[in-house]
Amino acid sequence: MGTGQVAARTPIADPVLPLGGLWKGKLSVLGGQLDLTISVVPLASGKFFAALDVPAQKVSRMVTEMTVRGDSVLLWMPDAGTRYNARFDASKRELNGTWMQAGVKSPLRLYYFPMPTVTGPGTRLAPPYREEDVTFNNPVGRLNLAGTLTVPPGPGPFPAVVLVSDIGAQDRDGTLDDYHMMGSLADYLTRRGIAVLRYDDRGVGKSGGNSKTATTAMLVSDVQAALNFLRARLEINIARIGVIGHGEGANVALLAAGEPLPPAFVVSLAGYGLTGVQTLLQQQVAQDRAKKKDPVAIQAAYERQRTMYDIIGHTNAPQALAIVSNMLRQDQPTLDPKAAEAQAAELLTPWRHYFLSFDPIEGLDQVHCPVLLLSGTDDAEAPAELHLTALEKELRSITHAITVKRLAGVNHLFQPPKTEWTLMNGEMKPLFSPVAEEVIREWITGLYAVKPTKELPTSRK
Repeated sequence: MGTGQVAARTPIADPVLPLGGLWKGKLSVLGGQLDLTISVVPLASGKFFAALDVPAQKVSRMVTEMTVRGDSVLLWMPDAGTRYNARFDASKRELNGTWMQAGVKSPLRLYYFPMPTVTGPGTRLAPPYREEDVTFNNPVGRLNLAGTLTVPPGPGPFPAVVLVSDIGAQDRDGTLDDYHMMGSLADYLTRRGIAVLRYDDRGVGKSGGNSKTATTAMLVSDVQAALNFLRARLEINIARIGVIGHGEGANVALLAAGEPLPPAFVVSLAGYGLTGVQTLLQQQVAQDRAKKKDPVAIQAAYERQRTMYDIIGHTNAPQALAIVSNMLRQDQPTLDPKAAEAQAAELLTPWRHYFLSFDPIEGLDQVHCPVLLLSGTDDAEAPAELHLTALEKELRSITHAITVKRLAGVNHLFQPPKTEWTLMNGEMKPLFSPVAEEVIREWITGLYAVKPTKELPTSRK
């Protein structure tokens, strides 16, 4: 290099410390020691998710902010006003530092333990709350529904929610591959003082009935049965029972709120605001665009599907079956006649026939309980600018007890951006958006928070 030239140096990123796992230690306090555990999960972005457990003080999964700089590990528990500043010792796999709370500093050494792993199907760690498999009866539908009731520790009575799933037959956990939407939300809320009842949809698991024959309106009676089941439980606060619905489940929850004995509140997770036929057509277009199909082909498929839905909605069942079967064979010349008829039958279920003409705006004038409308900005199946906007406009014309939030980067399944997913054995695992979970919890608990009264000014003599 010539004189005066300086070699450009590329900054070297700090290596990601192997912090994923459980960090356990004993904190010296006045009169003894406290066992504590900090669970650390690495995220795909290179950051970490952390949570604090102190069983003796009934602290469970306390939110913990984690910052790593070189070999320095900084932990901040805002709810407790506590900090832990430590150094990572790679040779001993230890964290050695100082615990600071309320102006008191205490030395604390944490030791690494591997995160427990699931060793077989159905194996899981026991949660820090009561969990009960339950069955409740829907006298209107003449069937029993099976589910899981989770109740926080203590005598109660606790506020409670019923979880209601989106379109399609789903189990009580809302299982989709490695993602358990309803199970994750139930766990989060129960750990924070809210009892949760989630149940298998009709015809799934141990629940009776058939989801294909149950219309959106019929599903309201399932929610009403779940609400009445909770009202009969001593540990549940009868005046604080709400419903959290996802997609179609949100519409079912809102319908239930317009009936006698409504829930105390409703949380709508990506509820639909367009008619059923508009919703299904919009979802098809979104799926085709995601597959990067030619715009001309997308428009042709849209027109074809709209024609099919018109036939289903305005033709008797035998004729509709014959016409739709013929359309499917024209679209797929190699399709066997019996296979085409079977596919057509799937498009002619009572649920679909009802949903095509379903207008979620109708009946909202009967909803008077508080409502939280949540949607993600990355929701392709129920875009907020279409669905959330329609629900918000109608509900605001009826009641002022409406809260609306759009969550950045969250999709229809309420998953955050993939950079915020957890890393398990080098693979990204989906999770329910922590931001969405906290918004839901904060809103529900805020409904019943005791507001401080203003003190009268003291007169001076």
